[in-house]
Order: sequence, then structure tokens, then C-alpha cells
Amino acid sequence: RSVNIVAFGNERDGFSEDNQQPSLIWSYLGRSALISQIDRSLSASHVGNPVCTEYQACVFGNISLVIHDCPVWDIFDSDWYTSCRLIGGADIIVIKYSVNDKTSFQELKDSYVPMVKKALKHCSVPVIISAIGARKNGVPCTCPLCTSDRRSCVTTSEGVQLAKELGATYVELHTLNDFYIQKYFGGVLEYFMIQSLNQKSSEKMKKRKKTQKCHRVQPPQLEQPEKMPILKGEASHYNTDLHNLLCCCQCADVAFYPEDLSTAVEAHKIILCSVSHLFMLLFGVKSPSDAHDASIMQLAQSLFTVEAKDPFHSSPHGVSPCVPPVRVVVKDSVFCSCLPDILHFIYSGAFQWERLEEDIKKKLKDPDKTEHVLEKVKCILKAPGKLNTVKDCRSHQIKWLHNTSLRLFFNTPVLADVIFKIQGATVPAHRAVLVARCEVMAAMFNGNYLEANSVLVPVYGVSKDTFLSFLEYLYTDSCCP
Repeated sequence: RSVNIVAFGNERDGFSEDNQQPSLIWSYLGRSALISQIDRSLSASHVGNPVCTEYQACVFGNISLVIHDCPVWDIFDSDWYTSCRLIGGADIIVIKYSVNDKTSFQELKDSYVPMVKKALKHCSVPVIISAIGARKNGVPCTCPLCTSDRRSCVTTSEGVQLAKELGATYVELHTLNDFYIQKYFGGVLEYFMIQSLNQKSSEKMKKRKKTQKCHRVQPPQLEQPEKMPILKGEASHYNTDLHNLLCCCQCADVAFYPEDLSTAVEAHKIILCSVSHLFMLLFGVKSPSDAHDASIMQLAQSLFTVEAKDPFHSSPHGVSPCVPPVRVVVKDSVFCSCLPDILHFIYSGAFQWERLEEDIKKKLKDPDKTEHVLEKVKCILKAPGKLNTVKDCRSHQIKWLHNTSLRLFFNTPVLADVIFKIQGATVPAHRAVLVARCEVMAAMFNGNYLEANSVLVPVYGVSKDTFLSFLEYLYTDSCCP
């Protein structure tokens, strides 16, 4: 497997004194922790002048990475065949320019972007527009050599408009330091690398299935009457995502212990509070005065003890991701032994009641103890006026309660442990929900990124309303754009 990248354009300002600075591509290859075994060579045009540098390396361990870096746009004029061949074989295209070289940008926009669009007409390749450099606002030179206004700056809006014309992703790199190279440009480039590899694997699998299908004896094809095609919606992964969160124990912020503290079962406050008023009282989301049913408060006090030194218990309105989980002691030993099964029941959507009954019966092998534990589970999940009988537990009412109650924590600071800053506003959220529902968020919060240990996370390139719709889908499995 391999990834082919083609980079066009010169990121250096032609009038800059520092023309020895490393290129964008070379800076990325040298600083990225994912790149290894770098080999560099020059390719020549038909007139003998080197027009591009070819890099060969390994990425993601054993994936072959080939990059052609072409700083001279003249390749489109002198060797149209080679330029088309490079674009045709590319998985990702990078177009780079200096924000302090307006003339070169204008030439790129007027002369070469139409050629790129023509070459991309029959293929779908992601394009990254990279605007490089800090804008210099000094007075432009007035000598005859500079009358072309070469030193005037390229604005952000001009770069964004160019990206729109090509359907590209626009990034600004004020300097080629570790932050902009690894976290910004590298993050975008590596995202498209992963997308390219996934697409190639999918196409390879389809080709294999098609080949296998061709060798089978096919039944005769009979003409079918014309009819509307059946539209099939993709099945929801909502409950599966939350259940997987429990299995991997990422972002856990509460740990249940037996009285002898011999073992621990980790969970997430946001999920538990979304299905139970008892857990809201236990973790301080609600006060005892808000409880409509005194029996819920009594059950919480008789069943659980939150460790006194818990820093969250008195302030549920957002915590640091570095704080260890809350320690909760389960006083009932029989209930504690069944807690893993009960949590699996809750995280799976809290509607597979018959399966929970079977699991607890097999574990306890005592009808009285089984009934004792099941009664406590019913009391924990009881919503005043909604759930009071075994018949209700076997219905989909709890599933409905689970999906809609998580909405209560959408865009609120209650139990939030991350805050997104977007367009001058702040949006609170919960890492557990984001990690469970979105692979990109899971990689960001668990990888070697600044966001993994930061409470405040800036968001660029998207409006607040769009981002809120995205979060609403993660929390509720639906959204209203």
C-alpha cells in the first residue's frame, strides 16, 4: 500500500533575504513523528533543469509515501504530459504560495489553476491550499522592478476564494515551526492520507468481490417491471458507540469499588446521569431539594458512598481532564458483583431487560438475590411518572429516555470537561460522548496532540451553527440543521 502526494508552487517570497529556509514538504518530513526512512532525489525536465524533488519515505509504520515537490509552475507550460501524469497518479495535491508574493499568486490563479482544474476533471483528489508566511505590512518599494506590486500581500479572503474554486481545504501557516507543521498542516495532510488508504482498501475489497462473483454460475437475468428503488437508511450506531466506550474505558471519570477496595469498575458520569436521577443526585448534578421521589435519595445513600475528598462532587460544572476518577464505594456486595452487567445494560441503551435478567441469574444462581438486584436496578432507572413496573422495563420507554436525556447535557457546562472556542463564543462538551461517537475526536483526545490535555480547544474553518449541529448529532443521533 502507498500514498502519492504532489505539491506545486513556491512557498518562498522571491524578494526575501532568507531563501535558504527548508521547504514546507521537507519541514514536514523532518519533523513528523509518523515519517521514517526518508530518501530524497531530483527529477529533471526534458531540457535538463530539475523541476521537482522526489521524496520516498514510510508513514504509519509500513505504508510507502511518495511525494513530488514541484516549486516551478513552468512544468505545466514546458511538459504538460508530465504534469498531467503527476496529477493523475496523485492521492493528494498540495498547492502552496507565499502570502507576500501577490504577483505569483495572481499568476497561479489566472494561468495555472484552470490547468489544474482541467487535469482534475476526470478524477476526485483532495486538494490542500497552503498559504505560507506572516504578512508584511510595510510600504512597498517604488523602483521600476517592483511596479508589479509583487510585495503586496495575498489576503485570507483571496486564498479562501481560490480554495472554493478548486473545492480545496485552505490552511494558513504563519511560520514553518513545529506547531504549524505538525499540528496544523500535518494534521490535515495525515487525515487525507488515512482517507486515501481507507478508499483504496474499500476499492480493493469491491474488486475482489466482483472477481469472485464473476466465477460463479449466474442465474438467468429476467426483466423486472419498472418500480421505484427501495431507499435504505444507514443503521444507527448510537447504542453500539456508547457500549464500546464502556469496553475501552476511555475518558472514565468515576470508578466503583466494593467496600474492601479490591477491584474497580470504571464508568462515565455523563452516561449514568443521562438515564438516572439517582446518579444526578449522587454526582451533584441535582440537589436533594430537586428530588421528586424521596425513595431515590434514600436508595442512593444506602447503596453508594462518594469518597469525601472527591473534587467534583461539590462542583459539577466542568473539570480538568487530568483529574483522576471519582471513587464511589458500593455498600451492597451482591449488587456490586453484578455492577459490570448492569453497566453493560445501561451503556447498550438500557432496553435489553430480558438479557440483564439472564446474566444476573447465571451469576448469582439465587432467585432471592436476583430479585433483590433487579429491584434496585428498576429503582435506579425509575423516572417519576414514567417507569414503575417490570412491564415498562421490557418496553422501549427506557431507550427513549436514554436518547432524549443525553440531550439535556448538550451545550451545557454541567459535567463538561472540554470547551470549544469558535467564532468568539464558547461551547461546552463532554469528552466521553465525543470519543464514543466520533473517531476523529477519539484520536485527538487520546493521541499525542495538545488538545489531549487541554480544557480549551479552538475550532477553525467552520461556523458555530454548523459545529453545534455536528455536536447535537453526536449527543442525540439526530439534528435539525
